[in-house]
Amino acid sequence: MSFSFETKQELCRVPVQKLCCARAEAYGILLYCNTFQYGEVRIITENQSFAARLPRLFHRAFRLRFDTLPDFSAPGKYVFRFDAPEKLRHIIGILGYDPRQTPILHINFALLEDDCCRAAFLRGVFFAGGSVTDPRKRYHLELLTSHAQVGRELQALLRDLEYQSKTLQRNGAFITYFKQSGQIADFLRLIGAPDAAGRLLDTKDEKRLRNSVNRRLNCDTANVDKSVEASREQAEAIRKLRDSGQLELLSDKLQLTAALRLEYPELSLSELAEEFDPPVTKSCLNHRLRKLTELAGIENTEKDV
Repeated sequence: MSFSFETKQELCRVPVQKLCCARAEAYGILLYCNTFQYGEVRIITENQSFAARLPRLFHRAFRLRFDTLPDFSAPGKYVFRFDAPEKLRHIIGILGYDPRQTPILHINFALLEDDCCRAAFLRGVFFAGGSVTDPRKRYHLELLTSHAQVGRELQALLRDLEYQSKTLQRNGAFITYFKQSGQIADFLRLIGAPDAAGRLLDTKDEKRLRNSVNRRLNCDTANVDKSVEASREQAEAIRKLRDSGQLELLSDKLQLTAALRLEYPELSLSELAEEFDPPVTKSCLNHRLRKLTELAGIENTEKDV
């Protein structure tokens, strides 16, 4: 199952209790479902749990039963339909529309005054027109409707709730979407899917940890490469000084440093410093090696390895 499908499964466990919230949730479904017109309401879903929720929800919200119900025993697309004129007039009247006007042009905010109703409305919107991408791939949640005015007013509602959503139009549909993981998680918690929100944030933490480890490994690899190159240049400088007879003219400390570097070319600066008796500091050893490369006329590419 997809992350979006599982999120809707979780939302289906939210109880249908208060009448105002049942109506708000049903309202969100109607504005974002397949068809909401004077002559027909048609809701299509492939989610069996959501399909099982719809009859109970609409009966609670409007005291109505669908005119057409799907065959729940056969998996696939479940189609629900109202087409009886008296039922449609009843729904339109409860939602506060003038029957002489098209009932899908705007959101009736009078039905969404309470916080619980706003959350229920947005849950319905997500049920009918929403999807959320698996956070292991990317962060994206979108809400799609065929009604531009409804989409614009939904964005205004989300802005009032301090969500920074964006919009676009695609193939005649109006889409409201989020791409910030924190905003998506907050939205999922608001509409009743805290488990999905937690999974999203856990995935984000795993990604952050994995990226941190990868950066550290890449950094360590780069440091090893620099250390190897610096050791090679130091050994080249020391051999050049030895072959020219200059090495034996240097101080005992520099000669000892040269001997140890040639003996342990694989050691890092810190490890090589420990080979001295007594050990020297990393800074002291770095200074000596830099002096040797300068005397040989070779630039040391790594100053502190």
